[in-house]
Amino acid sequence: KKRIIDLRADIAKEKEAKKKANEKYAHLIKGASTPYYKATYRKSKVDAAASHDRKIESLKRQVESAKEALARLKK
Repeated sequence: KKRIIDLRADIAKEKEAKKKANEKYAHLIKGASTPYYKATYRKSKVDAAASHDRKIESLKRQVESAKEALARLKK
């Protein structure tokens, strides 16, 4: 049970990190001095968001796995 709680906390932290990264890149995009930098920051923003999404999905799978393990132990 503790593992599930910890994983859910990790998911919340990762969602917050994704939000902060998006804000950071949005600020960089707005302040970009050239179209090249703007495009580069946009690509970085997409890549960072995808990375956070992959980590969140991984944590969700770990929660499901922990729930299944807990259910097996209860039987």
